[in-house]
Formats: sequence, structure tokens, C-alpha cells
Amino acid sequence: MIVSVGIDVVLVARFAAALERTPLLADRLFTEAERVTRTGGARSAESLAARFAAKEAVAKALGAPGGMRWHDCEIVSDPDGRPWLTVGGTVAAIAAERGVNRWHLSLSHDGGIASAMVVAES
Repeated sequence: MIVSVGIDVVLVARFAAALERTPLLADRLFTEAERVTRTGGARSAESLAARFAAKEAVAKALGAPGGMRWHDCEIVSDPDGRPWLTVGGTVAAIAAERGVNRWHLSLSHDGGIASAMVVAES
């Protein structure tokens, strides 16, 4: 059963500028697995912006509660490149309180905009 849905959009240029202006921002927002591609290279600004949008969409799906840690929501790719959402710590605890035990994720980026949609399911 669907518990909630979250969606977010990010302007890629604005996000890339923030990452350049604040070099440690990527470390604060993303785990090591999120920052690198399957081949070990650095992820593009578009890809990181979409992952940030996904984290924001998760927060919205959970009702935007305070105290969630960025690293407790991780967007990684399977061997075929399909993105997966995993939660732990603070995000998992809030999800459990709301009866969420399964996530569906879609990421996109085009025309300077990155977007993500998540469906929280019980």
C-alpha cells in the first residue's frame, strides 16, 4: 500500500555552483558510494543533483521531519545502472514510525534540471 509520495527538482547549475563554492558540501550530503560511478570516476553535477533531489523527495514523503541525516538516505546504482534507495539510522527510524518498509525511486536530469520522485510503501 502506498503511504506517501515525494518529489523534488534541482537546478543543476545552481547546485554545481554550491558544490564548487563549498568543497566539503559533497562529503556532507553524499556517501562515498554516491559520489563515484560504478567505474570509480567522479559523478557529474547532473547525477549528484538528481541524488540530492531524491534525498529531498524522501524527506517530503516522510513529512519533512527534523533530525534526518543526509548519509542515512543513500542512492546507489545496481550493476545495470538502475538507482536504488537505501535508508538507515534516522531515516529508517522515521520511516518505520510511518509504516514505510519499501521505496520506489525515479531519477531524471535534462535541460539543466534534475528531478526525483519517490514512493513510500508499507
